[in-house]
Amino acid sequence: MYRDHTIGVVVPAYNEAGFVGEVIDTMPDYVDRMYVIDDCSTDDTWTEIQEYAAKVNDSAPETEPDSETFSFREETPEPISDGGTVFANRVVPIQHEENRGVGGALKTGYRRALEDEVDITAVMGGDGQMDPDILDRFLDPIIEGDADYTKGNRLLYREFREGMSKWRFFGNSILTFLTKVASGYWKMMDPQNGYTAISQYALENVGIENMYEYYGYCNDLLVKLNAKGMRIADVAMPAVYGDEESSIKYSAYIRKVSGMLLANFLWRLKVKYLILDFHPLALFYVFGALTTLVSLLGAGWSVYAKLAWGDSLFLRGSISLMLFMTGSLFLMFAMLFDMRVNESKEIQIRE
Repeated sequence: MYRDHTIGVVVPAYNEAGFVGEVIDTMPDYVDRMYVIDDCSTDDTWTEIQEYAAKVNDSAPETEPDSETFSFREETPEPISDGGTVFANRVVPIQHEENRGVGGALKTGYRRALEDEVDITAVMGGDGQMDPDILDRFLDPIIEGDADYTKGNRLLYREFREGMSKWRFFGNSILTFLTKVASGYWKMMDPQNGYTAISQYALENVGIENMYEYYGYCNDLLVKLNAKGMRIADVAMPAVYGDEESSIKYSAYIRKVSGMLLANFLWRLKVKYLILDFHPLALFYVFGALTTLVSLLGAGWSVYAKLAWGDSLFLRGSISLMLFMTGSLFLMFAMLFDMRVNESKEIQIRE
């Protein structure tokens, strides 16, 4: 336990042989349970998970062997006198029969954490890029009541992102802006960071069954958290890259995640500002977007008419420009309102 709270860590792993064992081995002692999910790897990841799990579980004090350690069935926690929980096995290996993506592996781990009623559930990748020594920095804001969800931020300081390639930084910056707009967390940075922690309350209410299963699960979860009024904290941390190879294809990644963010953005406006409550910023967004789209279509038609028939460009072009400025102003006002509504929902942990 950590500060009287039970701590679980979900470790999604796909082809992480040579890395995932060290993640298990270096997990802080206060972590009560690790849910290590092999997402149908094609290398020796599952074998390595089993070996390290057996070693950790066998060395755990005052526990009895559990024949269901490597199964998908529920393991019943044993109550102790002080009202807390002691788990029969510290490491719970789970293997997917088919590849479901990192988001799918995360959903599996989150479900198990909810079944075990873990107070706070963190996520650490199976590739060893996430420093276990700073896990407490993700737990403290939740325990102290300042946040329901914490996430890493590698972009806050230049020295923290020195290990990040220019291509990664460029792609991350684009997705940071798109996720700010979609989620309503305007101070948030580095939404792709998978080093996170979430309270039991938030996990129960955020709707993990519908969570996106591709790599954009982090972005998707932020939108859902905001729609439910949850508070988040950005935790500054350095970027760490080793010998592991990323399976992300960034061209497809940005395309898929951008489409998902657009759909989630519209869903958030509907749920948060039209169904659960009413705020005119939703109408500002809609009117601004439609007006801007009409202005761009009008500008295109004006150029075509000029080239095809020699029509004057001035009148049509002026109307299109006025429409574009009007639409842009409505969009900026909508963003400003959104910032004001959500400014108390996020904090930054800089040290």
